[in-house]
Amino acid sequence: MEVATARWPALPALPDPATDRIVACGLAAELSHALGGPFHFLLPDAFTANLAAFRAALADARVPGFVHYAKKANKAAVFVERAAAAGAGVDVASAAELREALGHGVRGEHLMVTGPAKDPVLLRLALAHGATVAVDALDELDRVISLARSATARPARVLLRVLPGTQPHSRFGMDDGELDTALARCRAAGEAIRTEGFSFHLSGYALQPRADLTARLVERCRRAREAGLPADRISIGGGLPVSYTDAASWHAFLETQRPDHYHAGKRFEAGDFYPYHSPVAGAAALTALLATRPADRASTVAELLREAGIALLLEPGRTLLDRAGATVFRIQGVKERDGHRLLTVDGTSLSLSEQWFNSEYLPDPRLVPARPDAPTGVFPASVGAATCLESDMLTWRRIAFPHPPRAGDLLLYPNTAGYQMDSNESPFHDLPLPPKVVVDRTEQVRPRWRLDRHFT
Repeated sequence: MEVATARWPALPALPDPATDRIVACGLAAELSHALGGPFHFLLPDAFTANLAAFRAALADARVPGFVHYAKKANKAAVFVERAAAAGAGVDVASAAELREALGHGVRGEHLMVTGPAKDPVLLRLALAHGATVAVDALDELDRVISLARSATARPARVLLRVLPGTQPHSRFGMDDGELDTALARCRAAGEAIRTEGFSFHLSGYALQPRADLTARLVERCRRAREAGLPADRISIGGGLPVSYTDAASWHAFLETQRPDHYHAGKRFEAGDFYPYHSPVAGAAALTALLATRPADRASTVAELLREAGIALLLEPGRTLLDRAGATVFRIQGVKERDGHRLLTVDGTSLSLSEQWFNSEYLPDPRLVPARPDAPTGVFPASVGAATCLESDMLTWRRIAFPHPPRAGDLLLYPNTAGYQMDSNESPFHDLPLPPKVVVDRTEQVRPRWRLDRHFT
């Protein structure tokens, strides 16, 4: 049923010529047929470009630094391969991730090992390969010192992870008293430990708290040096924003969306949504951070780092994966419900992980009709999964599609490489996990593709 008069909020994704070419040349439809189910396609050239932009931001600010790709954002091997080829690092939090990174060419000294209460196997591997370990607690520091004394000929490289004062209830990091104790133990450990500095991760995307905490850690580095420790680097983790849509679309969406725009009157609070637009995002956000003056400081972050001779380490995930891939489903069935269409696709919302955090992945899916004779108009429809779970909805919101969705048509969810593809994936109902297809040379009339080489 066409609905011509209803006002349906939309959230169009920012233009992505590489994805457009994959649809226009018929490759998306061909892959859906060949693979027999939903799939993800990856655009590694976007990853490479994003990495280059981060490095350029550091160089333009004359700040020494190093970028570690946060592997948890996507398990695909191709992004680790691109990081290795460019001489960048990888942030890992398990022995399997560390082995995968090494296996795809990342040098041991370019690995950053994060996460709480690290498994001894992970710590032994990290120390054996010269990785940097972000130490989260005093007992973990004791384990690292013991392993370094007994198992390796080289000192353990550590950063001490800080509990942010603005997030005192976080389960990660050490408070001021614990940091003082940790530094004393590092000094006592002698050559078994190389205390390279401090690290933190902040929830949210505001730049000022990151600038303020960086300035505080610059002073901590100075005091650590006075005590004889190297302390010449600070890791600010990830958390720089990605912009999925333009400002006008985002604000219009927030102002107009209401429960009757969603299947079954589903309610979402605006604060539950990821901020799908940011005025500064990706490498531009790093530039803005470096130009920010911390509270009660006359100098910018970049100036403080340069003056102190401190390198800035980053662990971005989502921002390196901006426009680096998309997810494609085939429509299996269409039914009318409450005067609107309800679509069922050949996969589950576990391949759009935002759905499993009391939220919704908001960028509009793109309808790719299987037949060229589809009429045009406004055809609202929600999207459900091929499972028996009432809550398994890919899109609760009724999307105003420009053609009537029909069985056999494709739905392409844009820009899903950052976390959406696989952080919650599951072979529920024994459905196979959607494969990842690497698409190279998207500038060609006929892009080339291959399956990703993830080991596990």
